[in-house]
Amino acid sequence: MKIFDSKYLKELFKLALPIMMGNLGIVLLGAVDCLVAGRYSTQALASISIANAIHSIVLMLGIGITSGVSPLLANKRGERVGTKKYFFPSIRFALLLSVVLMAITFAYIPLLDFLGFESSLLKDIKAYTFVVGLTIFAVELHVVLKEFLQSYEIVFIPNLLTILSVFLNLFLNYALVFGKFGFPELGVVGLAIATGLVRIANSSVLFCFCLLKFKFKNYEEHEYYNQLIKIGLPISAATMIEFLAFNYIAVVLGKISGTYAAAHNILLTIINVSFMIPFSLSNALAVKVGYTNGGKNYQEMFKYIKNALGIVFIFMLIASICFILFTKPLVSIFSTDTSLLKMIIPIVPVIAIFQLTDGLQATLAGIFRGLKRTKLVMIANFMTYLVIGISLGTYLGIYKKMYLLGCWTSICISSFLLSTTLVIYLTKLLKPLWLNKKV
Repeated sequence: MKIFDSKYLKELFKLALPIMMGNLGIVLLGAVDCLVAGRYSTQALASISIANAIHSIVLMLGIGITSGVSPLLANKRGERVGTKKYFFPSIRFALLLSVVLMAITFAYIPLLDFLGFESSLLKDIKAYTFVVGLTIFAVELHVVLKEFLQSYEIVFIPNLLTILSVFLNLFLNYALVFGKFGFPELGVVGLAIATGLVRIANSSVLFCFCLLKFKFKNYEEHEYYNQLIKIGLPISAATMIEFLAFNYIAVVLGKISGTYAAAHNILLTIINVSFMIPFSLSNALAVKVGYTNGGKNYQEMFKYIKNALGIVFIFMLIASICFILFTKPLVSIFSTDTSLLKMIIPIVPVIAIFQLTDGLQATLAGIFRGLKRTKLVMIANFMTYLVIGISLGTYLGIYKKMYLLGCWTSICISSFLLSTTLVIYLTKLLKPLWLNKKV
């Protein structure tokens, strides 16, 4: 039985490639921030690393919930249910959620005083968090609009927009951080303002595109909100748990030294580039699985799953090898601080293994989203990342004084356990369909 089928690979990549482009744009937005901050000062890089580590956990709460829009609407389309009527309800849901997230963000800023960060970093952390917190509504609006369009497999324009915004972000960061083109030198606050302006620009343009593309009617159905929460909340919880485990490293080790947080941010930025391939295929797979699941076309569904898993494994294996071979030039892109490179070199083998398991679990999570079985992913994330990962990371990183190496070792082990658990769950879930269908 051949692993790859050109027909299904073509359909997956037709949907996934623009998503990859957009997700790569998101990573590059973060990479630009990291690059500019690192060139400005190691302290600036450490400040935004810690601030984003905390802020992204809150942000992922909303993004995770609204990411339930595309698999839910894809299932409805597979069932031949009209979905344009869910446009304005989706927007109302996202904006209401953003109000809650903004309130949470502004509430925790005063609590940062009690987390024990270096006083030289604390002021910048709080200022950056406050400014980016003001534009959470734009993030939520942008995500829900992309999810709505993705359910229709309209992915090129929204993701092209994200790529173009990288150039806007680079210009604004350079101008506002260093004080160029007549702007004052704002340092870390300049990074935050640039991020906020890019968020608003993206969501505004995408909203106008949707209004031009479709003719919408106002509609209200509370059952739709219940379905979104039912699917999206477990996705949100699973994503938050994973982000908590990753960002725990930046926060806890950042209290010891801001250099650890800076090194961790560079590592995340590098591996996120390769992660965009399985993450994008996961999004495409969620739509394809959702559509075939809604239409009960299980033979097609199995073929999409098989092809996606095969291509992700091969790509992440190549990415791991490249990371091992080119560690020094990759790290040097972001900082010339030799102490950062010395911290990162011992972690390279661990990161290489992690990339393989992380790519697998991301793809599997997309399958579960398409099947609307997101609670399984949430529980598995909780047990592997939160219960095992953070506990083991604390033991190895803090008590055994392995610091960054110890924390990343625990993350790698958690990712392996998560992917193994999801494979077992998925096999059990799909076995009855496999036995009844000739694939």
